[in-house]
Amino acid sequence: MTNLEPTLKPEIRRPKAGFTTYAELLNGRAAMVGFIALVVIEYFTGKGLLSLLGIV
Repeated sequence: MTNLEPTLKPEIRRPKAGFTTYAELLNGRAAMVGFIALVVIEYFTGKGLLSLLGIV
């Protein structure tokens, strides 16, 4: 019988940009921090984000 195992192992390169696992985790954490900061600011000032920016 012949050996059917491959002799070379493919080299898998990680992408440097795009939807990587690390990028998605970092974006999610930043969104959570931003949301909590917005809630805290609204709680202490009594105004929403748009009111603070002078849009509404």
